[in-house]
Amino acid sequence: MPKRLISELNNWFKRDRIVKNLEIFQDFIIISLCLSLFCVMLIRLGDMFFSFLHPLDLRQVTSDILFILILVELFRLLINYLQEQQISVGAAVEITIVSALREVILRGVLEIPRDQIYGISVFLVVLAGIFIALPLMSRFFDHGKNTTPGIIEE
Repeated sequence: MPKRLISELNNWFKRDRIVKNLEIFQDFIIISLCLSLFCVMLIRLGDMFFSFLHPLDLRQVTSDILFILILVELFRLLINYLQEQQISVGAAVEITIVSALREVILRGVLEIPRDQIYGISVFLVVLAGIFIALPLMSRFFDHGKNTTPGIIEE
């Protein structure tokens, strides 16, 4: 009886079709994010080249280069999500580390209050711990998948 009820509910709601349409809509959102991110990268790259015509501000050029690199990594993260339908935590951690360091470089270490420096340092240590723990955790979970009886891998 429960199997029959579930199949009737699935037919009534057409869950498979709803999920498929939602995944298509989600892919459309990711593709539009990729396109807009690509346009922002081109605009920032053009601005950076036009800034070379003026007297060179090394801090601003470094900030622009790091920002473009962050945008490139975000673009790769979105492309990876489109291909595999999952977020790469390692890439997200790398992007976060570079973003935090960009802010420190942009403002200058001597201009940031000591409490914020401590906070940024703790934040970076936690991110480094996550980055180091990711391969260990993936090996642990992969090992658990292969030895667990009754689980069928896709």
